[in-house]
Amino acid sequence: MIRANTRGRLTAADLQLVILLLSRGSARRRADLERRLTSEGPDSLLDAPELFERLLTVRSMLLPSEALFFYVVVRHALRAASLEDRDLADYLSALLLEFGQRDRAWRVDWNDDQQHRYLIDILADLETTAGDRRFKVMVHLGNYALWLSGLFPDYIAARRLRKAGPDVSYYDAMGSRGFGLASDHALADAYGLGAVLRIAAERFPALRGALNGVSDRLLFPSFSH
Repeated sequence: MIRANTRGRLTAADLQLVILLLSRGSARRRADLERRLTSEGPDSLLDAPELFERLLTVRSMLLPSEALFFYVVVRHALRAASLEDRDLADYLSALLLEFGQRDRAWRVDWNDDQQHRYLIDILADLETTAGDRRFKVMVHLGNYALWLSGLFPDYIAARRLRKAGPDVSYYDAMGSRGFGLASDHALADAYGLGAVLRIAAERFPALRGALNGVSDRLLFPSFSH
């Protein structure tokens, strides 16, 4: 089960890299940043507007961890779309981290035997499953719709042209439905995801648009619009 926990995975080395990038060689600036980290925690440093661009220019042995990189990328993309909830950034960056591994995006959970490559297959699974797995299928419907429409919009557009596949509004509707159903489930709060899933359901098109920007900038820059 994907949790909103990316910030919790950040290490002391990650935070020292953040300070190094923000201080730009200034001992005074570095000391100030270290005091802020001690007194306020890492959030204000991670939100620094210049951090994203500086992470992209790292050319040293001190490479950012995947958790640091994805959190900053997602957090800054969401803030640009006026989505300020940090737990939401925690969740979506964890989603990108996990779905980027092997065939995880096609599975409801790592140990689930079934694979679903189409939203219609997830909907069919939802109709026939029960218990805790039903909650996970609801969440997966939202996750997979966001993964596809957020990071691979050109694939969706190409399928629509070649095979009369659904347009992006279908993914918005299915993603909102999955997250909305999951947010009302008793397990949502048990996993600490109730508020995150509700926001994801209500603001799905905005989330998808934010991830479209990430895709254009980092995954397929030659196809950016």
